[in-house]
Amino acid sequence: MKKILQLAAMLFLASACTKNNPDPTWIEINPWVLIENPDEAPGTAGELSSNITDAWVYIDNVLIGVFELPCNIPVITSGSSVVKVFPTVLNNGISATKKIYPFMEPYEVTVDLVQNETTTINPITQYYKGLTYWIEDFEAAGHEIEDDPLSLASMTHISGDPINGEFNGNKFGRITLDETNHTYVGYTNSATGLNLPTGTDIYLEIDYHNTNRITTGLLAIDAVNGAVPNPNIQMNAQDDADVVWKKIYIELREIVAGSPSADYFELSFEALIEDDEATGEINIDNIKVIHL
Repeated sequence: MKKILQLAAMLFLASACTKNNPDPTWIEINPWVLIENPDEAPGTAGELSSNITDAWVYIDNVLIGVFELPCNIPVITSGSSVVKVFPTVLNNGISATKKIYPFMEPYEVTVDLVQNETTTINPITQYYKGLTYWIEDFEAAGHEIEDDPLSLASMTHISGDPINGEFNGNKFGRITLDETNHTYVGYTNSATGLNLPTGTDIYLEIDYHNTNRITTGLLAIDAVNGAVPNPNIQMNAQDDADVVWKKIYIELREIVAGSPSADYFELSFEALIEDDEATGEINIDNIKVIHL
């Protein structure tokens, strides 16, 4: 809360200074572009889909504010300046919790700011080198998500998307719910399990296209307790008429820290058909677990 109040005060002061200065300089920042890290083998980070909605903006190491992109910012600084922007996402898909994404590099550029003129910045980012990835992109012949034996619906392997065209590759996973097959439960079954470290950032990235809500979770597995479920973030249903592919960044750090006895982890997915709906569809793709 203290940081939020400090940031609000800074934004208020910046706004007041700009109003008192009839000749501000302007910084236009366009949406982020995510590229492959040239220092790693092609495909290391999987498909490069992204949803980097915002940027923390610094000028000469002074925080100017957090802005949804694209934006056009009036500032009172002029002359040669170092502008540094940090890729920022909606943490857990919540618009009120914007967070610098810890696995993508900031963009820095030196510009000459001139009063009453606009300087345009086209920020580019890439994943840091040396990250650890677990990826399910459904491009292989099989996939690593297994249906629970009691699940009424199942996940199928789809080639291409008859609704919106191919999306970041050729294949994805689909769950179709109806009045008979109204419940889905599935888990990853990775070869060695997900060995996730404590005390560090861990994120789950998922691309999704859904007319039915689905809940993600993390199973903490050990020899004594078996599989302990930890339901986490729900992706809400979209309207049939305007459903689109979306991306979410889900933080796993607290769940992992709260399961110190776990030998390893697996992802879980659960869905129940919406009330008063005869059918529902959930498509998911480019599932990534990322940590240092």
